[in-house]
Amino acid sequence: MEAPWIQRKIELPENVEAGLSGKSVEIRGPKGKLSRTFDIPGITLVKRGQTIVVRSSSNRRRYRALVGTVGAHIKNMIKGVLGGFTYKLRVVYSHFPITVKVEDKRVMIHNFLGEKKPRVARIVGDVDVKVEGDEIIVYGINKEEVGQTAINIEQATRIKRRDPRVFQDGCYIVERG
Repeated sequence: MEAPWIQRKIELPENVEAGLSGKSVEIRGPKGKLSRTFDIPGITLVKRGQTIVVRSSSNRRRYRALVGTVGAHIKNMIKGVLGGFTYKLRVVYSHFPITVKVEDKRVMIHNFLGEKKPRVARIVGDVDVKVEGDEIIVYGINKEEVGQTAINIEQATRIKRRDPRVFQDGCYIVERG
């Protein structure tokens, strides 16, 4: 007796196209294109018209979770090419005025707690970072790259060996969308 297929169907909107070759998915939309390879044993991807089906022949808990995970990644790719993702960070300081500048693929945070050397955060992938006063806006079409860049900026201003109740200076994520 054959086991039932565990599957998840993802409908593609009108202005989004998808290409499927083996375990690689390419999603194209108004904002650009994203591609990703899901090289997971036991998971197969099938395209039927304007639907992508993620399925597994095993009914085990691990494979049910993997089907949901791959489906969520594909949905995030579709959201990205349709509208993109934006993270907003707020620059907070009470001791020394912090200056933030974007240079190439790095965010330079100058005068953090009066330090002479600037703190550096890496910009991951094809992500744009804009500084407007005390607000840093990170945006792009790949959710993972946008989120990782925002976290890199937040982690660059992490305070060590001081009382966090007193020294609350830094760059903090205040909005995700």
